[in-house]
Amino acid sequence: MKNLPFWVFVKIWNQRMSQATPDIHIQMANWLEHSWINGDKRLLLMAFRSAGKSTIVGLFAAWLLYRNPNLRILVLAADLALAKKMVRNVKRIIEAHPLTGKLKPHKADQWGAERFTINRTLELRDPSMLAKGITANITGSRADVIICDDVEVPQTCDSADKREDLRARLAEMNYVQVAGGTQLYVGTPHSYYTIYADEPRVEIGEEQAFLSEFKRLKLPILTKDAQSAWEDRYSIQDIERLKRATGMNKFYSQMMLEPRNIAESRLNPDLIKIYDAPLDMRKELGALFIGQTKMVSASAYWDPAFGSEKGDGSVLAIIFADKHGNFYLHHLAYLKAPEPLKAQEGVDAATHQCKVVAGIAKQHYLPSLTVEANGIGKFLPAILRNELVKAHAPCVVEELYQSRNKQLRILESLDTIMAAGRLYMHSSIRATSFLMEMREWRPALLNARDDALDAVAGAVALQPCRLPRLFRSGAQSWHYAKAAHKAKADYSV
Repeated sequence: MKNLPFWVFVKIWNQRMSQATPDIHIQMANWLEHSWINGDKRLLLMAFRSAGKSTIVGLFAAWLLYRNPNLRILVLAADLALAKKMVRNVKRIIEAHPLTGKLKPHKADQWGAERFTINRTLELRDPSMLAKGITANITGSRADVIICDDVEVPQTCDSADKREDLRARLAEMNYVQVAGGTQLYVGTPHSYYTIYADEPRVEIGEEQAFLSEFKRLKLPILTKDAQSAWEDRYSIQDIERLKRATGMNKFYSQMMLEPRNIAESRLNPDLIKIYDAPLDMRKELGALFIGQTKMVSASAYWDPAFGSEKGDGSVLAIIFADKHGNFYLHHLAYLKAPEPLKAQEGVDAATHQCKVVAGIAKQHYLPSLTVEANGIGKFLPAILRNELVKAHAPCVVEELYQSRNKQLRILESLDTIMAAGRLYMHSSIRATSFLMEMREWRPALLNARDDALDAVAGAVALQPCRLPRLFRSGAQSWHYAKAAHKAKADYSV
């Protein structure tokens, strides 16, 4: 009986509970069993919300202990309460399943809420199953199987710092897992920068997806032929109502398993068009091109700061425009204070940044550059002018004091041109945090990162409107002057 298929184990349990076993649960069970038998050690099970994936994984844990009582299973979740929920579920299965009753220990202290140890042949320090929150200290623990059940939830991924911390803590699992052990992730994406993404997010420095080596099973609520994946529970009408009630981003993230920003941000970076063409100065024509498109103006906006990790960022945005009213975000520089320099060099943080900006201005043939003069910006224009002279960059420095609400400036500058499909961006900017800022920016969220958005919006605002004016030939228009008309007269003056 130890070789009993997992799907049969599940059916026996459901019969005991007087409930049916849907096809989607059989699909999960078969995938988990085949992966285990085939020796796959890195597994990712993604299924839509309320699909019963945690229930099946709990049964899977009980089935593994039934097959091998000496296994040690660690359950990690976003918090301890969620991890304990799975441990309690597995305890209940062991107590009530017809095949596992003998595994329950006789001593009450071996049958706790956060951990339990079943009857086994080996004397091991770690329990048979242990529940921990993702922020808990697990140093010294050892596990044959690690189940990461919903470790990504809004409270662990709604900011860049939290996502970085989550990845760092999950990386520690490699020191807890014994050689040849298994890691099983179970969950749904809660962010565009989810740990479950199947492609790397270059804007956060990923060279490969976080779980790139994991075997995946992905079960969205709608199948490839647009049918419900669980018709007995979710009809097509139910799914449509759910889509309207939750919003498109949250529905596609939680139910279709497509990474989206569920915060419903105002600006959609998917509207930006990406290009790879370099800046091309054709001196014989006295013109600047991006690819084969001639540029007719340039604007550069520097929102300065000292560039500390927790403070505002110092960002320089450079935008070119063509005669058709299209904007090309060609360069975005995140400036930071230099590493501690030798005292005899005599280079302070402000001069260092101005020197970098001057070099960028020369490289991009900028005729002018605007510095936001609020805060530390009021001290920089004079320093920047000196550095431009030293760099032999014929660029005029303008000063601008901002008094209007930053959120309104960003919306007014970017919302319309993005909706019109007139904002282009050089592919190199994808490696910066600009797109992440845009995906997560909400006007009402005052503490959100928006340094790059502010600089880009400032550069866009400096550009004149060049949308072509289309008038029907011969149309009457009061604001267009008519050609001169000579009238005949029968008198002389």
